[in-house]
Amino acid sequence: MADLHRFGDSRLLASVSAEGAELRSLRDASGEEWLWGAGQEWPRHAPVLFPIVGRLPNDTLRHEGRSYRLTQHGFARDRRFAWRRRAADGCGLRLEADAATLAAYPFPFILDLDWTVAEGRLACTATVSNPGPGPLPFSLGAHPAFAWPLPGTAAQQDHALTFPEVELDSLSARRLTGGLLDTAESIPLPGGRLPLHPGLFDADAIVLPDFPGRRLRLEAPGAALEMGWEGYGDLGLWSKPGGAGFLCLEPWCGTAAPMGWDGDFMMKPGVVILAPGAARSFSWWVSAERP
Repeated sequence: MADLHRFGDSRLLASVSAEGAELRSLRDASGEEWLWGAGQEWPRHAPVLFPIVGRLPNDTLRHEGRSYRLTQHGFARDRRFAWRRRAADGCGLRLEADAATLAAYPFPFILDLDWTVAEGRLACTATVSNPGPGPLPFSLGAHPAFAWPLPGTAAQQDHALTFPEVELDSLSARRLTGGLLDTAESIPLPGGRLPLHPGLFDADAIVLPDFPGRRLRLEAPGAALEMGWEGYGDLGLWSKPGGAGFLCLEPWCGTAAPMGWDGDFMMKPGVVILAPGAARSFSWWVSAERP
């Protein structure tokens, strides 16, 4: 049985597991579930992506002439975190480097996840710290899957994404081939909205490197979900090709490796480099709206 911590307020109730520090449930005051239930189409809820986002060529990290096997999205989502704090309003968890992580990723690190609910808003702050003697290269991403259609709404095609902070008539997107960053695509935004339908993801995820905004809204008649983030500079949108009852809204710092790149991990496009003793924090939040 999962080691869960439940917390919240009068408007939102969340559950987080020690396994992967993963959000497992997000219910509103009426008891409606806003998070995907990890069904057969995709068996996860909201994994933490670390120390990579996406894939490396041949699932191989190269550093100083050595090769390490590091598979898609890294290992944090499959590791048990230690509890640092458990309270009525949230929790804190930690993952530190050990022999197993060093065999795949040869860098000491500390990854802290802090979850809170306040005033009807769920927030997650991830802090990466470098306790080692050398530089720490990494990427980090959130991968929450929300119910699609939203609670109280009828059809997936009645939903749209809007980006309140920026005026855009199209999205400058990249698509994936074999999990690696490949072709560029311009996705139109009629009236500043991205109409949603399952076929949008037939070519897999929509990757938005260097996305200019820091907020989005998933809207449908009868409900809306708002998300914001800080520290993350890239954005991913994904649902299972062929259709499923979820939509992933993913703030990222880093993306999959580009097609044709296969160098030292320190030189990977988009990777963050932390100096010894340094730390960097990233946060995202979400709120649910119903009439």
